[in-house]
Amino acid sequence: MFSKFTSILQHAVEALAPSLPLQEDFVYHWKAITHYYIETSDDKAPVTDTNIPSHLEQMLDILTQEERERESGETGPCMEYLLHHKILETLYTLGKADCPPGMKQQVLTFYTKLLAHIRQPLLPHINVHRPVQKLIRLCGEVLAAPTENEEIQFLCIVCSKLKQDPYLVNFFLENKSKKPETRSPGGAEGVKESVLAPDTGQPPAEEQAAAAASSSSPTSNNNNNNNYNLVSSLLNLTKSPDGRIVVKACEGLMLLVSLPEPAAAKCLTENTELCELLTDRLVAFYKALPQSMDPLDIETVESVNWGLDVYNLKEDAAVFTGKRALISFLSWLDYCDQLIKEAHKSAAAVMAKAVRERFFVSVMEPQLMQTSEVGILTSTALLNRIIRQVTSEALLQEMVYFLLGEEKEPEAAATVTQNPLRHRLIEHCDHLSDEISIMTLRLFEQLIQKPNQHILHSLGLRSLEERNYLENKPQEEREPLENGQPHDAVDLEEDPLFGDDLPPDSRLSGSDWLSSSPPQSPDHSKSEGKTEVHKIVNSFLCLVPDEAKSSYHVEGTGYDTYLRDAHRQFRDYCGVCQRWDWRGNPKPFEKCNLEIPFFEGHFLKVLFDRMGRILDQPYDVNLQVTAVLSKLSLLPHPHLHEYLLDPYINLAPGCRSLFSVIVRVVGDLMLRIQRIPDFTPKLLLVRKRLLGLEPEGINIDHMTLLEGVIVLEEFCKELAAIAFVKYHAAASSSP
Repeated sequence: MFSKFTSILQHAVEALAPSLPLQEDFVYHWKAITHYYIETSDDKAPVTDTNIPSHLEQMLDILTQEERERESGETGPCMEYLLHHKILETLYTLGKADCPPGMKQQVLTFYTKLLAHIRQPLLPHINVHRPVQKLIRLCGEVLAAPTENEEIQFLCIVCSKLKQDPYLVNFFLENKSKKPETRSPGGAEGVKESVLAPDTGQPPAEEQAAAAASSSSPTSNNNNNNNYNLVSSLLNLTKSPDGRIVVKACEGLMLLVSLPEPAAAKCLTENTELCELLTDRLVAFYKALPQSMDPLDIETVESVNWGLDVYNLKEDAAVFTGKRALISFLSWLDYCDQLIKEAHKSAAAVMAKAVRERFFVSVMEPQLMQTSEVGILTSTALLNRIIRQVTSEALLQEMVYFLLGEEKEPEAAATVTQNPLRHRLIEHCDHLSDEISIMTLRLFEQLIQKPNQHILHSLGLRSLEERNYLENKPQEEREPLENGQPHDAVDLEEDPLFGDDLPPDSRLSGSDWLSSSPPQSPDHSKSEGKTEVHKIVNSFLCLVPDEAKSSYHVEGTGYDTYLRDAHRQFRDYCGVCQRWDWRGNPKPFEKCNLEIPFFEGHFLKVLFDRMGRILDQPYDVNLQVTAVLSKLSLLPHPHLHEYLLDPYINLAPGCRSLFSVIVRVVGDLMLRIQRIPDFTPKLLLVRKRLLGLEPEGINIDHMTLLEGVIVLEEFCKELAAIAFVKYHAAASSSP
């Protein structure tokens, strides 16, 4: 009570007294603080019962006022006094001893406000960055300490100052071999010794030597012997039970990883536990998820940015079990992803590798390789969600290497099992469980759309690189012909479905489709090219016989409905792929190694096998198979385009293309149609039911077949639209 009365009286005296010059006023307040330690005998009274907080506040106000009154960058006498007399060093000692109780809180606040309010750069001064470094070590020492809020505010302001001037971070990489700081005597006696020490404004000889070493060349230290205490303190505070403190600590780490200094990036990954924090917490959140979850819940749960997952436990539990755990996992995954995205390139690579080894390989791979169907379904749905969420280049690359392996050479039938996880995932596209097949196909559809060249190379391009799916032997060396074609080739001219009398010289080759240069021959005009592309489009549109078509009976289901989507998706793909230097024309035959036997690759093989069974598979499976194939067809690579979208290529013996697979399906369909009475009315009824134009009624025989025919017709229209859009995109880019 007496102390508070004294404080009020002092304020009144200061208000009535004539104003002193700023420096005298500043010195007065500092001396008032030091005199407290000389005169006091009770070191148990809390600091809030003394005048110390008031004097510190006045000192800050004076320093701020002094800077306002001077030109930018000029140091005033008060700031000179603070630097010369090592006031921050003394305050650090007082804060460390926490004498009187609560002094650490006051010192942290003073440092924070000083760095925040003073515009001129303070951290380059040795009498600022050294005590700041020492104070950093005190932060995060005790979990759930009463000073946590002040600690995190102080650390974050230091981080923001380093973000403004990244070179300064080198002052905060401490050499481990440096002598540890000697502990000052604790309590009031030790503090008195510190305050009463003769203040010459010069550091002792040992300190001078250390200062010279640190200030002369802060980057000359060996990085392997450096401590990054700023990161260590923030990592400690990420374990706080207070969520707000955790978020602020994560924000501080985000600022530090983005600093462009290579020494700091190396120290960050080699001498701190940042990688362990990221991966251990990711693993913990993943293991907290229920063993079984509905894939739809995983897919549709709202996207949550890290730090913003405000939640209500009762509401979450009412929606579905495990929602809170799933959001926590996805939120931390988002933080890891953003941290790696913002990080210095070398640090990002190390952190991404750590996530791959400690999370993907150690935790997710056993889940994906298990035999329990429920477990496979849940883990595949979670992996699909992870793929969708990851945006950082380094983490995406490591995730792709984990899933598909790093092999770049063409696949062979004998080597498909070389990477067990890749093999298992592709096999799951043709699993006995339709749910697992659909979910895995969705996973690959998601993967194909990611901006990563290795995905497309691994899944398809490496098998098509040498174009050995084409017949390239001289006429006399080819296999015996049947009706002018190899025995296993698709003869479009002889096929009754393609009676459009296309002469061989009007066929549009793969090179013409994507070439950005105009045709060389004068008689091959652009208008003629358009005629050719319409013939090729018609090849797809005429694949399904008229008696198996039902779309023309329903308004708004024509081929043109696919054009807009195809145009938008192709434009998006071109934007992603343009940096990969894909040639506009296929690789010339003379440069291809045609001796290698052709193998379409495990992934395309499974897709073609599935496509071949389209008339006998559930509707949802067919939709997903065709969705993946259409995504591949949209890619602006000449070999994929030639293999998937050119109906007129001469296939090598024993090879198949997407078009040849569909032709065989149509041949099977024509035989089966004849055995189904009232085929066309039933087909139309099924289409209307699928569109919601007819209510569900009695069961219809051959429902799977009828739904398969509808998907087949729609897929052919989609392929026709893609071919049309790709041709016109290439034509419009020609000069």
